[in-house]
Order: sequence, then structure tokens, then C-alpha cells
Amino acid sequence: MSTDDDRQIWFLTGSQGLYGEGTLRQVADQSTDIVRQLNAGGDIPLTVVFQPVLTESVGIHRQMLDVNADPRCVGVITWMHTFSPAKMWINGLGALQKPMLHLHTQSNVELPYAEIDMDFMNLNQAAHGDREFAHVLTRIGAPRKTVAGHVSDPIVSARIATWARAARGLAEIRSLKLARFGDNMRDVAVTEGDKVEAQLRFGVSVNTYGVNDLVAAVDAASDADVDALVGEYEDTYDVVGELRRKGERHESLRDGARIEIGLRSFLDAGGFGAFTTNFEDLGGLRQLPGLAVQRLMADGYGFGAEGDWKTSVMLRTLKVIADGLPGGTSFMEDYTYDLAPGNERILGAHMLEVCPSIAATRPSLEIHPLSIGNRDDPVRLKFTAAPGPAVVLGLADLGERFRFVANEIDVVRPPHPLPKLPVACAMWEPRPNLRTSAESWLAAGGPHHTVLSSAIGTDELEDFAQMVQTELVVIDADTTPRSFARELRWSQAYFRLAQGF
Repeated sequence: MSTDDDRQIWFLTGSQGLYGEGTLRQVADQSTDIVRQLNAGGDIPLTVVFQPVLTESVGIHRQMLDVNADPRCVGVITWMHTFSPAKMWINGLGALQKPMLHLHTQSNVELPYAEIDMDFMNLNQAAHGDREFAHVLTRIGAPRKTVAGHVSDPIVSARIATWARAARGLAEIRSLKLARFGDNMRDVAVTEGDKVEAQLRFGVSVNTYGVNDLVAAVDAASDADVDALVGEYEDTYDVVGELRRKGERHESLRDGARIEIGLRSFLDAGGFGAFTTNFEDLGGLRQLPGLAVQRLMADGYGFGAEGDWKTSVMLRTLKVIADGLPGGTSFMEDYTYDLAPGNERILGAHMLEVCPSIAATRPSLEIHPLSIGNRDDPVRLKFTAAPGPAVVLGLADLGERFRFVANEIDVVRPPHPLPKLPVACAMWEPRPNLRTSAESWLAAGGPHHTVLSSAIGTDELEDFAQMVQTELVVIDADTTPRSFARELRWSQAYFRLAQGF
């Protein structure tokens, strides 16, 4: 499930009529050149589109309404090329409903010292024009990201690209539909949550469907389609002999293919970008979906096990944010520890459902017993995650608000083979160390289901959290238990005050 490739960022330049038509033409030309440089750099994943220069309040307000109404536009970049009196921006900013990046830049890199006159000074006033604009942004509490520097600077373009990916994720979550097949696992607290508040805060629509509605779609899969998909499995993965054609357990692979075909058709027909399953509610399914879930995740769908819709929502959102970047993004669960002194690590896995986008090598397609679910043994992909830096993110419902909890990690190769582990896995060393990471995560009330991504990092998460005005606490190399406890207290106080009474 890919992202829409026609999404755009609109570039809004501020000026005023005081300087005359000649100056405004120069402003438009130089703004167009800034946009050209942003698009030519190759970092920004969306097309930046120049809009006519804005010089008065009515036009600014109309422009913001157009931004809100156009589904292609995911956010705006604003730049005050000359001095643009900021009171005329107030009504428009009050109407804006999409993310904003304030770009504090100028047309030239170096000053032409020998040629500077008042015409040059009147044209190139962003140094104080942007300060006027930013004052009003702060005065009215307008959320935004601020990036300062020339657009030819790789750091500037990289920071804009990070924001653009987060804006793309926001556009996705605001229109996301999630299908829950059955409820969440019984008596589990962390997979519960307020779906109404989630739709108010994020925009996502979460609804439950009977598992046997899915079973009907699975049973409708044709033998020809199953044959074709099994052939794709054999071309894509290292399929164990017992699952291959004429193997004694080949029918189990065909059952897995039927589940994938039915599940995919159900999601596509309903316009769902994410889903959940629950091993306690399988209806007429012959096996717990494993292979099907892994392959759907690899195609960009969100997923959460045991009815965990919050993790499924974030998996789809992070997949969209990471689209086009190297690395992978997967559903994950902290499963067990290696507590050897000096080499403490976390082994992450799940019953079946880890996305092959994080695999180090070509996965093998295997079948093993599963002691829960009371169904046939499920087929699944088995692999180990590729080493490298990554981040894990959890979304917790704290009752009065949501909280994102993130931990920067380093995925490592397991120090020893895992010949009897029948599922895909990832092993990582959390920053700054396992003790501080675990104590901080537990103090924050973070969930045990997470999204692991080696494609994006903390910067994208921070931009996204700011866009949805939701608390984000980060555990990284600089975290100490004392500093983290203080951050939780301050953050809790701020977000409770920000909600009002």
C-alpha cells in the first residue's frame, strides 16, 4: 500500500505593496528560485509548489482556506522575503489547519558588499521581516517548525525534508481507516484506549468487524489466485521443503495464501490502511494470520497484534513518513532480555508478526507449532533484523491524554545462533543502556507493543508529535533516570495545563 505521490507543500512568500511592482516582481522571481533549489536538491520527498506573493490580509486568509481545502497540500513553508507587517497574517494563521514550517532564509548566500544600496536593503529584509512574522506566530501560539539558513545548506534541506515526511504522515493519519478483526486480548490494559479521542486528536477512524466477515473473503479466494501467490512465495523466499508443492504440509501454505488474498481484498475494498487481529478471536480461520500479516506490513499496511489498534495506527503512519528511505519499519514487542553484565540487550519478536522490511537477509518461509489460538500450525517468515541505528516508538493512552514514548536503539546481530527460535526477531542495545532505558520506559508507562524503524529517527517523531500536539518523551544516549523523571513531571504539567479546564 503506497502513499499518494501527488502530495505537495505550498511555498508562501510574504511581502507588502509598499515597495512597488518592480520590487514585488523581484520577490516573486527570487522566491521561485528558492523553490527551484528546494525541489532540485532531491532531499525533500514532496514537490514544493510556489504560490503568488502575499501582500494583504484578505489574500492571506483566502490562501490559507485554499491550503485547507486542497487534499494534495500537506503543509506550508512560509518566508517573509521583505518586511511583511504581521498583523495582516493573523486571520489567515488562525484559519490554517495544516502544518507550517517557517523558513528563515534569504535569496543570496554572501553579501555583495561593494554593491549594497538601499534598493538591495529594501528587497532583502528577511533578517527582520521573519522576526516580525515569528513574533506574531509566538503571540498567537501558532505551532510551527523553524529552520534558519540558506537553502543550499544540506542541513537546511535535510531539516525541511524531515518536516515534510512528518507532514505526509499527518495527512495519512488524518484520513486513515483501521479495521479491527475482533476485540483486543482479554484483560490486557495497554491495548485498550479511547477511539473517540484518537479520532479527535489524530483523525484516524477505528472500527471493529466480525472475524467471519474476513473468513468470507478468505473463502472466496480462487484456486488460480492461490496458485499464483504460492508461486510468488517460492520465488521470493527460501521455502522449506515440507511447504513446497508435493510437500506433506503444502496445504498449510495454501491456507496461508488464501488468508492473504482474503485479507488484502477486504482491506482494499474498505479503504483500510491498517488492521488488527487477535488470536482469541479467529472465527473460521484455519490458522492465525502470520505470513499474510508480514507481507501486508511489507507493503505498507499498519498492524497491531491482539487488537492493538494504537500500534497499528502508528505503524502505518511511520511507514508513510519513512516511504522512500532506506531501512525498514515493523511491528515489534520487547520479549526477553540478555542481562549478561556489560552486554545487556533486548530480544524483540512476536508470535508471528514481524515485518520483513527489517530483515538482514532473504527470509525463510517455515511452519511451526503455535500453542495458542487453537488452530492449525501457522506459516510464517523467519529472519533476523539487519544491524544499525533505529528507534522504537510506543503510543500510550494515559486516560486524560496520549503520550508517545521513544527510545533510540542500536540493532545488533545476536551473539549466538537461535536455531530453535521459530519466529522472526530483532536484537538491540537500547540507549543509553538497558537499565536506564527500561526504568525510563516503565516510568513513562510505555506499552510493550511498539513500532521499530531503522528508516527514520527522533527528528521525524518530534516534528510529528508537534503537529498533533501530543506529548513525546525520548530516551536517548543522554538520558539519566533523574533527568527523565524531571522531564516526565514537567511534561505532565505542561500538557495538563495546555488542555485547559
